[in-house]
Amino acid sequence: MLWLFRVRAFAVLIIYAVLFRPHKLPADPVTVRHTEGVVHGFLVLRTLEGQTLATGETTQSPRGGRLTNRLVFHFKDGSVHDETAVYSQRSTFQLFKYHLLQKGPTFPRMLDVSIDRPSGQVTVRYTEKDGKEKVETERMELPLDLANGISLTLLKNFEPDALPAKVSLLATTPKPRLVKLKITSEGKERFSVGGLTREATHYVIKVEIGGVAGVVSPIVGKQPPDHHVWIIGGEAPGFIKSEGTLFEGGPAWRIELAIPVWPKK
Repeated sequence: MLWLFRVRAFAVLIIYAVLFRPHKLPADPVTVRHTEGVVHGFLVLRTLEGQTLATGETTQSPRGGRLTNRLVFHFKDGSVHDETAVYSQRSTFQLFKYHLLQKGPTFPRMLDVSIDRPSGQVTVRYTEKDGKEKVETERMELPLDLANGISLTLLKNFEPDALPAKVSLLATTPKPRLVKLKITSEGKERFSVGGLTREATHYVIKVEIGGVAGVVSPIVGKQPPDHHVWIIGGEAPGFIKSEGTLFEGGPAWRIELAIPVWPKK
């Protein structure tokens, strides 16, 4: 067992040495097949067993040739997940600004991330285990296909027959790192709405860390779990549901469309 301990210890050292080091990744932005517009929708966040954890609201509005997409979840315990992305859709999708705020007892730490893709400026504010707040600022070379906050939009524009595909993501940890998202399809699955049967494409998103870190991460349990998303296709593609984590090391949760409830008169 000593040799196994040494292997794991060596792997951990490599992880700390290279896992969060910025990498230059080749990137091709996703081509616009379906233009986005004004959106206002309601979502619900549940455990995979069906327990409701939070209610959500998503909005999108165009202004000055760019679109601002915002997603907010309000948890029952007072926690908040607030995510905003500003992007353009001129022949290809390109992210300009991204902001993520996570705070409250649901999350292991307060996390406040700001990304300015054109300048490469990344600022991460977070709290340590002792409650002290720290700020990490870094200037990185960020690729044109950065998908933070717009991954669902990009999924609606992929050709299922042209998969697998890859886009870049800046992992929002205290030490930001560029990774690749490999997108594959598990085919179509049926669901029903009001008794009518529909089909949605089941996408699987796998995080590829890359380099030596990508080789040793599964050994020490650092490989992030896959994310699953269901998108209805056709001339107007739309989000149906997703299953995945909201923060590093967190449990898999399900996001679905919410059903309005009217008060009884």
